[in-house]
Amino acid sequence: MNRRKIAVSILYAVLAAVFYALNMPASKLLLKHMEPTMLAAFLYLGAGFGIGALFLFHRHENAENLTKKDLPYTLGMIALDIAAPILLMYGLLHTTSANASLLNNFEIVATSLIALFVFKEAVSKRLWLAILLITISSSVLSVEDLSGLHFSWGSLLVLAAAVCWGLENNCTRSISSKNTYEIVMLKGICSGLGSLFIALFTGESLPGIPFIGIALILGLVAYGLSIFFYIKAQSVLGAAKTSAYYAIAPFVGALLSFLFLREALTLRYAAAFLIMAAGTVVVVWETLQSPA
Repeated sequence: MNRRKIAVSILYAVLAAVFYALNMPASKLLLKHMEPTMLAAFLYLGAGFGIGALFLFHRHENAENLTKKDLPYTLGMIALDIAAPILLMYGLLHTTSANASLLNNFEIVATSLIALFVFKEAVSKRLWLAILLITISSSVLSVEDLSGLHFSWGSLLVLAAAVCWGLENNCTRSISSKNTYEIVMLKGICSGLGSLFIALFTGESLPGIPFIGIALILGLVAYGLSIFFYIKAQSVLGAAKTSAYYAIAPFVGALLSFLFLREALTLRYAAAFLIMAAGTVVVVWETLQSPA
């Protein structure tokens, strides 16, 4: 495979991670002014309409549009993109932004295992080691009381969101060679409208216009541009490999949480952070050894 194409795809994956890292600390702040499902809706609507606006100025993309054959993967992608952010927002209500950022790395485990068992992508010995380390770290972060093995509901909801996104990554992988703008617009607008319907149906109230505007902008950057670059990378690197580079997002998110939200650094979190970092290093090492 062309080395330049691989290098550009890796850059896309890193950009996707950095943009997404803004999501946790910024959403944690917005949850003080918006209810969880409503926030999830406007984040995805910002992504869909924002990328739709970009498409008006970039109509030259030489890619095939989605067809009826792609419908099962497209519907699966949309349904999972409705569930995942709602689970994440409710999880953020009950855990710290830094904790949620790190737990989101469990998406690598979900993506890789689904890619292996359902879509028959290869998973190497090194990637298995990374999966083990990330799973251990996620378990440490999820347990509040070791003596009674009491799990944090907030952490479990974030893990559930990560599993949804892991499955969604693989659905998207199956259509990632198609028109990227069309995929992101469908993700954003359909998932956003679905979440908005659920929010209104369950009695959540519309927030003020300024907060809607902020959520839409955050959605464009943290979801829209992140998803756009992720799909671009995924079409070359594959679902498991792209998630490997995407693994830097939780660490950037955790750093932003400590810097701007002043969240406390506990000993348990520090231990989990080191284990997660080790797992991430193994993933990136594996990807660098065999990026194609």
